[in-house]
Amino acid sequence: MAQLLDRLSRNPRSLAPILGVLVACGFEPLKLWPLALLALALLIELIARAPSARRAALIGWLFGLGLFTLGNNWIATAFTYQAAMPAWLGWFAVAGLAAFLAIYPALAALGAWLIGRRSYGALVMAMAGTWIITEWLRSWVFTGFAWNPLAAIALGGFDHAGLAGLAPWLGTYALSGLVVMLAGAWLIAVRRGLPDWRGAVLVLVPAVLFLSPLRSAPLDETGGKGLTITLVQPDIDQTVLNDPAMFEANFTKLATLSPPRQSGQRRLLLWPESGVPDYLREGYPDRYYLDNYGADPVLARRRLGKVAGAGGMLLSGTSDLEIGMVAGRERAVGARNSVTALDESGTIRGSYAKAHLVPGGEYLPLRALLTPLGLARLVPGDIDFWPGPGPRTLDLGPWGRAGVQVCYEIIFSGQVVDRANRPQFLFNPSNDGWFGAWGPPQHLAQARLRAIEEGLPVLRSTTTGISAVIDARGRVLDHLPQHHAGRIDTALPAPLAPTLFARLGNMLGLGWAAVLLALSAVASRRHGS
Repeated sequence: MAQLLDRLSRNPRSLAPILGVLVACGFEPLKLWPLALLALALLIELIARAPSARRAALIGWLFGLGLFTLGNNWIATAFTYQAAMPAWLGWFAVAGLAAFLAIYPALAALGAWLIGRRSYGALVMAMAGTWIITEWLRSWVFTGFAWNPLAAIALGGFDHAGLAGLAPWLGTYALSGLVVMLAGAWLIAVRRGLPDWRGAVLVLVPAVLFLSPLRSAPLDETGGKGLTITLVQPDIDQTVLNDPAMFEANFTKLATLSPPRQSGQRRLLLWPESGVPDYLREGYPDRYYLDNYGADPVLARRRLGKVAGAGGMLLSGTSDLEIGMVAGRERAVGARNSVTALDESGTIRGSYAKAHLVPGGEYLPLRALLTPLGLARLVPGDIDFWPGPGPRTLDLGPWGRAGVQVCYEIIFSGQVVDRANRPQFLFNPSNDGWFGAWGPPQHLAQARLRAIEEGLPVLRSTTTGISAVIDARGRVLDHLPQHHAGRIDTALPAPLAPTLFARLGNMLGLGWAAVLLALSAVASRRHGS
């Protein structure tokens, strides 16, 4: 095996991007976690062999280039749903984003080489520690793009969390560090040639942890105190979702899938992002209502209240406008990607505005520079969306306390809950119709991680799938597959008591990183003395 490692490592610059591609195969939808662990082990081997810090960083960057190109391939699909830019530009966007995101694995490799290069044990711990820190940095630098943390590889099947069940005590980023440690265990077993019980432990423990279902006891499903939910997936194709001529037909489809309960029992009705195209708030200049296919906000709210029905509360994706004076005329200067709560009378009972907006999707960075080049944002419209203030809990009275995260906001570990006012559940409306075959299952996996680490159920309603009811231990209790219209009627799952992560947030993961880096420094010093 050592000789095989020698052969494989002879051309690290060619091998590194291939290893990144293989690790990306560990994510949904392929879920080839043994391949991902082997590739991570080989990456550590390449870093150990690097003759300089510069070479170690280059290896990490090339690895990241392969990892993020395949893992984020779904972004290219988004360019096929708009006419402002050519579809082929999507692949340049994927490659450009991958080249930027690869900086983080480069920093992880550089830090690991500098701290732990004197021994394999020290290097594995250093790599785990630096990976935790760089994934955390990736979640917020330049607004962040935390898609596909290594921790997602650790998720089990829909009926169990698998190794990701440790997330309440680690957090997502430290769980990613654990994945690196387990890959490193395989490498150490091979490099040290341990044909005894020690080698068997190093090889078998990672495999057992990944293969074991680690099933937990069923949750008490009465946490909603009798509250039922109806979660709707209309399967409205992206090509007609924003077509004003189809607004009424789209509404009819959603309403047909949302029949009110005959008993008038209290119910939470959940519609996806982009569920309601009408402007529901009054006070905008009349032309905006007319441009929006003549929708009167009062009438729009009333008919939504009728759909909610007696005892019902509707939560749906909507858009709100920000009106300002431009050249002496009132006009929209911005918009909010919102979720609005309406009761049976059509009264607005609360709203949430998305805080983590998609660069290039909902707003165009450097607009003055990019617009003359013919570049535009992917979401239709001439004005940019504005961010909301961040996580908040909507107190819906007898319908519970709802935390809301719109679309890809759910991927940001430690940034989804108002910790001063903890909700009973998280609602994650989304439009995944842009993102082909790979994006939706990856998105669902990351929603499951939020449920596990926060100890809160997550309810996902999407336009085309995958919609799901996820319990507080990350198990998918029910789901609607992609490109299937339907609804889920069920009881609201119960929350758990606040987890350790829910109390400490990402300081928990950074604490684990500090421990690993300190142990690596000590081990490296002892090996060098």
